[in-house]
Formats: sequence, C-alpha cells, structure tokens
Amino acid sequence: MTRPEWRISEGLVPYDEALETMETRVAEIRAGRAGELVWLVEHPPLYTAGTSARAADLLQPMRFPVRAAGRGGQYTYHGPGQRVVYTMLDLRRRRQDVRRFVFDLEEWTIRALARFNVRAERRAGRVGVWVARDGGQREDKIAAIGVRIRHWVSFHGLSINLEPDLSHYAGIVPCGIAEHGVTSLVDLGLPVTMTDLDMALADTFDDVFGAPSSASRPQVDYVTPSAIE
Repeated sequence: MTRPEWRISEGLVPYDEALETMETRVAEIRAGRAGELVWLVEHPPLYTAGTSARAADLLQPMRFPVRAAGRGGQYTYHGPGQRVVYTMLDLRRRRQDVRRFVFDLEEWTIRALARFNVRAERRAGRVGVWVARDGGQREDKIAAIGVRIRHWVSFHGLSINLEPDLSHYAGIVPCGIAEHGVTSLVDLGLPVTMTDLDMALADTFDDVFGAPSSASRPQVDYVTPSAIE
C-alpha cells in the first residue's frame, strides 16, 4: 500500500472550492488516474448541513453562509482556527466497511490528540470525539466526523477544534446535540499551534490506516488556495 498524498493549504480555502476539488479528485481516484489524498485546510466562517440536517437546528441562518455539504451528519461550523481534514481514500484497496472507516477516523483523532495529553473519547450513539470535563460532570465535543462514500472512495472527513471562535457555534445546534457543548485545544488550556496538530496527525496516520513499506512521516506539500487542482 502506498501512502496518500498529503497536502496542506495555507490561508483560508473557500468551501465551494473545496467541494469542487474533492469531487474532481474522487472521480480521478475511482478511474485510476490519481492516488489517494489527505488534504488539510481551514475555511472562512460558515455553517454546513449534512444529509440529516434538521431545519430547526439552524438557529441563526443569517449569521454566516450556509452550505449543503453532501456528507453524512447534521449541521456543523467551520472557521479559522479549526483544522479540517479531507480524506479521499480508496476503500476498495483498504476495507469496504463504512462503520469501520468512521471508527478509524475517530481513532486517528484520538491518537493525535493524545500527543497533547488530551484524553479524547468516543461516546455510544454520538459520532465524533469528546472530552470529559469538570470531573466528568460535562462533556464537550472537540472533533466532528462527517463522511461520504461514493463507489467506495471516501471524501469529506473530520474537523478538529484548535482555536476557533467557539461563540460561532451558537448559530446552530452542533450535530443535532443540544445537551453538550463544544471545546478546543486552546479552550482546554493547551497552547498548541496548527503546525503542532498537523504533525500529530501525520505521525499517527499510519498507526490507524496502515503503514506502507516506508515508515517515515508523510511528505507534505504546502500550497496556496489558488494552487489547488
């Protein structure tokens, strides 16, 4: 198994541009014209609606742009200070099991956050990654998962809160869950940089998704939004 291309975009990537890029790359992967891609981005502030989004969960529709994402899940927020990780992987070459793929995305996130001594966990019936706080009296979401699979090629992926403006979540019911809050690495008191987080993701990817013959960290290509194919 060869390692996916690993790409980090500098600056804020418009969401519509990201959707177009993913659609194109997924089609090329399916046709055998391109390899897998892990793409790390930040977006301008917006709300995205998954295929299960409920209109009542969009509390402030005029606050930010709202986009239909085409992924699974409900409403979520994207914005500066949040690392969005788009995973365009060929599950025909890996494992054709959607539940396991979501589990692996969660596991990857948990292992990356463990590099900063964050005990992140799954919760039954709630997709995503959670952090217990106040001695277990409350739980906040630190990472969201939302995927789409087309002919066993994946796209969309996960988002991890590093230092977004958490007040921006007030415009939605995040992922349809009103009884829990959201948090970030900086909100937890951890002075983590985006580069730190990117390195943790790169270092733990092979642990979950399998290492190719070369066990070194993935080669990273930094690009500006205008350089995206």
